[in-house]
Parts: sequence; C-alpha cells; structure tokens
Amino acid sequence: MQPKAAKSCAPAGVTNKRALEAFGIRFRTASEEAEVAVPPHPTNGDEERYKDKCGTYSKCIKQAGRGLVDQDAFKKFRAALGSVDGKIPGSADFESVPLGGNRPLNGPLAAFAFTLAGTDSEQFGAPLVPKAPALASKEYATELVELYWASLLRDVPFTGYETNQTAIDAARELSGLAAYAGPRDEQGLVTPRLLFRGGGKFGDPNGHEKEWFQGESIGPYISQFCIQPTNLGAQSIDQRMQTSAPNVDYMTDWVTWQAVQNGQSTGLQLQPGDTNRYLHDGRGLSTFTHQDELFQAYFIAYLVMNTLGIPKNPKNPYASFTHQQPFGTFGGPDISATLAAAARAALNAVWYQKWIVHLRHRPESGGGIVEMMKTGKHGVEGQLDKVVLESNAVDRSFQKHGSHFLSQAFPEGSPAHPAYPTGHGTVAGACITVLKFFYDGKALVPNPKVPSHDGLSLGPYAYAGQDAGLMTVNGELHKLAHNISFGHGIHAGIHWRSDTDYSIRLGEAVALSFLRDQALTYRETVSVDLTTVDGSTVTISN
Repeated sequence: MQPKAAKSCAPAGVTNKRALEAFGIRFRTASEEAEVAVPPHPTNGDEERYKDKCGTYSKCIKQAGRGLVDQDAFKKFRAALGSVDGKIPGSADFESVPLGGNRPLNGPLAAFAFTLAGTDSEQFGAPLVPKAPALASKEYATELVELYWASLLRDVPFTGYETNQTAIDAARELSGLAAYAGPRDEQGLVTPRLLFRGGGKFGDPNGHEKEWFQGESIGPYISQFCIQPTNLGAQSIDQRMQTSAPNVDYMTDWVTWQAVQNGQSTGLQLQPGDTNRYLHDGRGLSTFTHQDELFQAYFIAYLVMNTLGIPKNPKNPYASFTHQQPFGTFGGPDISATLAAAARAALNAVWYQKWIVHLRHRPESGGGIVEMMKTGKHGVEGQLDKVVLESNAVDRSFQKHGSHFLSQAFPEGSPAHPAYPTGHGTVAGACITVLKFFYDGKALVPNPKVPSHDGLSLGPYAYAGQDAGLMTVNGELHKLAHNISFGHGIHAGIHWRSDTDYSIRLGEAVALSFLRDQALTYRETVSVDLTTVDGSTVTISN
C-alpha cells in the first residue's frame, strides 16, 4: 500500500489522482525522514587538544612550517565549516580560505548538500560512525604501522605473500599488536594470507562482538568481480588495465612532503607501467582507484554477475512472473541507475562526516610526525605512541628510502579532503548493498580465477584452493569493497584501515535508507531480503 498525504497537505487545486499519489509518496517519505533523530557526532578531540592543529586535516591550506598550518588561515577554514559542536553554522565561504599553492580543496560544499531520497547526511552518526583514533593512541600508531608494511609490499603480488619474507615479517609484527583491527586466524594470528584484508570482529550497539564482512577471507585476495571478463553490450571488457611503474614511490623527503602539504606541485608525474595487467598487487589497486569513477567497480561487478549467470535475489518480484520480464524496474536500467544514484547519496553523506565532523588528517601527515620524532626535529605538539616509533616497518622503510616518511603511491599524495571516513569505502558499502538487493548474495561464484604471478594472464589459471567451492556472491562483494577502498587507502598510503571499515557500514546504511524510499515507487509488490555486512537480514518492502 502506497503512503498517502493528508488531504490538507495536498497542493491547492490539484485533483489528478496520479499526481496526488506521487505527491503522497514524496510527502510521507520526507516526513518520515525528518523524524529520524540526529545522532551524536563525537570526534577524537585532536582539534581541540592541539592548538597547532597537528592532528587535524589542513592539507592545501596555507602552511606556517613543517606540519604546521597557518593559524589565521585555519580560522577562516573553520569559519567556513562551522563550529566543531555544530552550534554555529558554517559560512561555506571556502573561497576566502588562504591556500598554500594552486591545488584547490576537493568539493567541501558537497558536505552541505541535501538528498531527495533516503535520510539526510546529518542523520548518520555514532555509533555507526564513531570517533576516529586519536593521534596519541595505540590504535592510531597500529594503523600507521600497517600502512608502512603495505608501502613496502606495494609491488609484491598477492599470490606471493605466503612465501615473501617481508609479508611474513609484517604478519608477525601485526600479530603482536593488540590494537590491530584486521582479521586473524583461529589462533588469533595475522597470517600473510590475511594481510590487508577486511573482516574481523566488531562490537555492536549492545556491546557484543560479532564477525563482520563474512566470506572475505575465503578464496584469493582479489575479488572475482575485479578480474573476471565481461562485456558492456557489444563491447568486451577483459579487466586488464594500465598500472603504474613498479618501485616508484613519492614524498620521502622534506622538500616534496612540505610542498604537497601546501598544495604545491612537485613537478613529478605518475609513471605508467609497461603493459596492461590484471589487478594482482597493491600498486595495481592503487592505480585503479587513482582515476576511477567511484561506482565503477560495482557497475563492472553488475556486468560480471550477468556474465557468470548469477541468479537474481530469490525475493525479486519477477521470480513469479511468467508473462513479464524486468526492465525499467528491476531490470538493467534500474540496476545501473540505482548504483549511481545511491553512490551519489553515499558520497554526500561521507563528505558531511569528513568536512563538518571529523577533519581527520591523512597518513602522510602521520608519517611526517614519525620523521620529526625519529630525527629529533619535532616541531609539533602531538606525540605518537612508541608502537609506531619502534616498529620494524618504519626501520625497513628508512633503509629503503633514507627517511621515516610514509612513502606514497601518488606524487601528490592524498586527495585534498580529510581522511575519515573514506569516499571510496562509503560508495563501496552503498553499491554492494544495491547489488545484494537485486542479486542472490548466497549464490556460489562459479569457476573462480586467480591472476598469474605477474598479472599478465588469467584464462587458464583456475583457483585451486580448498575453499574454492565456498566463495559466495556476498563474500566476493565484501572483498570487492575492501579491495577498492584499501587500494585507494592502505596500498596507496592515503587512508587508514578504520576509514574503510566504518565507511562501508555508513554506505550500507545510506543505501538501505535509499532503497526503502525507492521501493515505494515500484508498482510491483516488494519484499526483498538481503544480508548486511554484520550478517543480519534486512527486508526492503513496500
């Protein structure tokens, strides 16, 4: 039954039945969304804790020194955003914020955007999006240690981790860090095979721990949706792509690091690799996310599902129809458009969190503080935990680069917006939720593949692991979300692990809200079940 608005709410003079029905849907959904309570938006307190703002995002804003933003410039930046507690609205006047170079801030006005489907951006918050780890915490230091290991393994094929000594050493060190939030085996150890994967145990609002992102540790590191060939209409897509040249990293000296913090060009360009390859290492994933459309990987996943013959969601209303097939609703045009529309809503929601709430700085800033503290040239207020200062990974990085900076995959380092949460992760959570709505998440993925060690071949290389027959659509979607978000984050050196894990959950919540509203527009009777990233079952109905 479609929602209806009271007659007193209808526009004067409108008598057309369909127009009034359409108005009723919009009125009732908007009314229900407005009644959603605004949750708390706690921060890690670093902006208030450090007067020099060393723990707060300030990249591209005029800098006053190493790791230090110009205070007057930051005040104008904060005035544009509004007060930390939200009581003073922002002016949104980012054109008056002094920059340190020619690189502009990346879309801060999107933080103020509204959505016409689903809950508004401000109505997502804690506990769904908790405060980020503080600068001086062991959690922060542990995430930074993982990033240093990932930078050292950027050019090692994922299929080689179990025999690579650096990967073995990385797993050993991370196993001993209590604050490490990634997946562990049954003995509580991080193994080379589990490095840089998503999943693991998270607490729910009731304080109980449960396994999230089920199926992600099954099968190869790379999701099948990243490598299986498909086609877009008559256009074939083999999924090989141009990656960056190996062993070329950036921002490992004071001159380029400081220039990048100011938003100034270093004159360096990303170097292309020699040929197209399948995604098979951290470098490749980084390159893909450097220039992708944010919903791109999930649109390709939709095409791959069709190529592999993945069945539609068992509760799809067309499962019982014999005289009709889906098209504008529940068909290809609907799926494609919903992916893009949900991605846009998710991006605006995470931009609100990034700019207005958290302002978490980028890992490259943390690497700068490591360099300051390790060399005794500590010019900022913040102090890092010894977990990272005494890390084997930091020492290895120094041996390779001659400094303690966190090497970056891109010459410009991170994008010019705050780290937490991440846009790639939030869009990932939204898009995999849309795909779960349309497709059978419990279906097995047929004939799983794995790229060759050099990424040049795929066809004859079937995945032969004992868990090959356990790879489900949901598991590969969870894996896809982390592949892409960690590719942009951990492998590239520009995002923290927690950025991704909480972003995927945020994106899922945005998509569920979006789908609930969209379901009311269908003439078909809708009652579709899907499994969320925490293993719960959610029903979308009209």
